[in-house]
Amino acid sequence: MTAVTEPETTTASTNADAALSVRNLWKIFGRGANGIIGTPDADLSRADLKEKTGCVVGVKDVSFDVAPGEVFVVMGLSGSGKSTLVRCLTRLIEPTSGQVLIDGHDVTKASESELRDLRRTHTSMVFQHFGLLPHRQVIDNVAYGLEVRGVKKSVRRAKAEEIVNLVGLAGYEMSYPDQLSGGMQQRVGLARALANDPSLLLFDEPFSALDPLIRRDMQNEVIRLHHELGKTMVFITHDLAEALKLGDRILIMRDGAIVQIGTPDEVVGAPADDYVKDFTSDVPRSHVLTLKWVMREPRPDDSSEGPVMSSNTIVRKAASAALASEHPVRVVDDGRLVGIVDDDAILRVVVAEETPT
Repeated sequence: MTAVTEPETTTASTNADAALSVRNLWKIFGRGANGIIGTPDADLSRADLKEKTGCVVGVKDVSFDVAPGEVFVVMGLSGSGKSTLVRCLTRLIEPTSGQVLIDGHDVTKASESELRDLRRTHTSMVFQHFGLLPHRQVIDNVAYGLEVRGVKKSVRRAKAEEIVNLVGLAGYEMSYPDQLSGGMQQRVGLARALANDPSLLLFDEPFSALDPLIRRDMQNEVIRLHHELGKTMVFITHDLAEALKLGDRILIMRDGAIVQIGTPDEVVGAPADDYVKDFTSDVPRSHVLTLKWVMREPRPDDSSEGPVMSSNTIVRKAASAALASEHPVRVVDDGRLVGIVDDDAILRVVVAEETPT
């Protein structure tokens, strides 16, 4: 199996079914930025371009689609361009060139009034710094976006109470932000984002400042809310473990450009280059890889007995049943036998990650 090392969406055409469609997006900081795209200078490395022109590339010719209901994670080291990218999606940072469509609305061509409407009704953003209003109680912080939109007080309070309960803050409606822990404050920020009922949620490293245990709880909360609400999410992080836990697909950036797009098992199983390989070197492979990465082709003499599992089953989850059976695992997708997994294939993955390097 090979990873998707380049997005399928590198052409100028757009996917009409996508919740978010990004095409050839550039952000170059500095004077004369508009004159760089389409010239040989655009192919220079970030360092060489800065030395020659004084301009800095934040986002370099990025294209991708996000499907409705997908959790799409963008990750990379500090300075990779991921936070610049997410801010370009709603023009909090003005792109230099390219196209962004949200629910079919062309953000890059939107007027000021259209842009305000898009930010208020179609998208919501959750930042690392909560930005809560200190003089307002939790219920009013959650309802603030609805207040800005002119929603009647009784309606917005009812909606805010519903969302407060949804994110596990029942009983804290009348508390002020400084009376809450960091994790609870971030729940308020999440509730505020959800109150507008956006079609697209954007998260910019929202849990980076939280303690590890609280961070894990908030990751689980995002997973739970996604299962309950089915919102499309774009999640920015520098933490691979967080990306693997949350993402349906992961986009890895370096120096403003895409290095690889793939599912978690594709990124771990077939890293695009040494940069991605270094990122994933410490990942417990049995916790991420699926049976499709360890199965072999069926043979005529294979037993018709044994556990039946799908190719998307995580190796670690399959291990106990596979090793307890006298027969190999039969990998079946859509009623068709697609592979066989022997004990040795399971053990190679499990034992390898427990062996010191």
